[in-house]
Amino acid sequence: MVPLHAAEPAPAAKPNIVIIFIDDMGYGDIGPFGATAQKTPNLDRMALGGMKLTSFYAAPVCSVSRAQLLTGCYGPRISVPGVYGPGSKQGLNPAEHTIAERMKENGYATMCIGKWHVGDQPEFLPTRQGFDHYFGIPYSNDMQKRSAESGKPVVPLLRDDKVEELLDDEAQSLIVERYTNEALDFLRGAGDKPFFLYMAHTAVHTPIRPGAAFAGKSANGRFGDWVEEVDWSTGRIIDTLRELKLDSRTLVIFTSDNGPWLIKGTDGGSAGPLRGGKGSTWEGGVREPTIALWPGTIAPGSVCDAVAGTIDLLPTAVALAGGTLPDGPVIDGRDISPLLLGKTTQSPRGTHYYFRAYDLEAVRQGPWKLAVVPQNETMGRGVLPDASGTAPRLYNLDEEVGERTNVAAAHPEIVTKLAALAAKMEAEIGGKEPAARRPAGEVAKPTTLYPVGGKGRAGKESGKTPPEK
Repeated sequence: MVPLHAAEPAPAAKPNIVIIFIDDMGYGDIGPFGATAQKTPNLDRMALGGMKLTSFYAAPVCSVSRAQLLTGCYGPRISVPGVYGPGSKQGLNPAEHTIAERMKENGYATMCIGKWHVGDQPEFLPTRQGFDHYFGIPYSNDMQKRSAESGKPVVPLLRDDKVEELLDDEAQSLIVERYTNEALDFLRGAGDKPFFLYMAHTAVHTPIRPGAAFAGKSANGRFGDWVEEVDWSTGRIIDTLRELKLDSRTLVIFTSDNGPWLIKGTDGGSAGPLRGGKGSTWEGGVREPTIALWPGTIAPGSVCDAVAGTIDLLPTAVALAGGTLPDGPVIDGRDISPLLLGKTTQSPRGTHYYFRAYDLEAVRQGPWKLAVVPQNETMGRGVLPDASGTAPRLYNLDEEVGERTNVAAAHPEIVTKLAALAAKMEAEIGGKEPAARRPAGEVAKPTTLYPVGGKGRAGKESGKTPPEK
């Protein structure tokens, strides 16, 4: 990676925005957040040249996490609580306003590359949700079904709204390279128009398929190999922006959709010092390793521990583009550009809510996190004894980020305050009778994107459609 440099102050022109969204990467899986078994020199350099966001939140699982980023809303507000399987009748409602649609309103070219996973019916695909173009696998790479033509378990690779290829396991080893080449082509072809690139990697979700140039190269098995390939991809994007003299005009954000899939063992990642993993509302399930780079605008080597998250990216992007959001429909995110620009250390969202499906499980305000129900450790593992019972549990995340010591008895006033906030939000968009939940998109006769025959191999997430409202 070419060394980052102190660029001229960002011009008044609308900045380009690139969001790099990794799949199933844990808080402790990259060098800037403590990883040592796999090497991430490009992300290390990115952190040195930009800002680490150390309290940045997504959601417990894939589809809801992506819906939150795209709409600026908690999943329950827009009826996307969990994971969509191939051929699901539900998806992100086209009536919702996505980040891509908002950026197009402000004159941006838009591109989505990689994992979509908020509905695979034509009405739900990226080109119907504000993106000029799309190239990628539209859901998790383990959601394979047997091709009626070849009999092999495959996933589809789409270009815009058409299936370009059907990929078996071996072909998936090329996916990071192919995504990266598409991203570079988009950057080089952007011209004078500002652009928004949403680069949602298939990696590092299982099955783990690093490219040949990376296979066997890390000290952490094939999982580490794929992390290192993602690092390479990120470096190529940043270097290309610099070569095109676009780096000082471009905000790049690197983050992940949820915590590590711990039950996958050596094919899963690490939450570092955090408790829990993918599928849970412990910090390890939803707090993501996040870096923001904007040479000449974001202070190099800076760290922000204020609460922020993927729901804040839409309002932030619109604000940086010089746009404004209408009063409705309601979104939950807030503009965090003052945090990125070093103008404040205070989060614009005083409270963060941790939903698993439609259930509100915890709430955070400042250093205090109150868990209002028992919490599973991770997808595939249940509740441990210290998290069972009906009494709320209070943790001070500044003093103990690993959430082991319940201090509720010592701070009853904080428990009461946070419990009231949780109850109010639960009544608004959670549970079975919410006051302000908007409907999911739905089609009457869903079909798969390609002809299938026989029963295909499925991963743990495969075929799980969100529960009906």
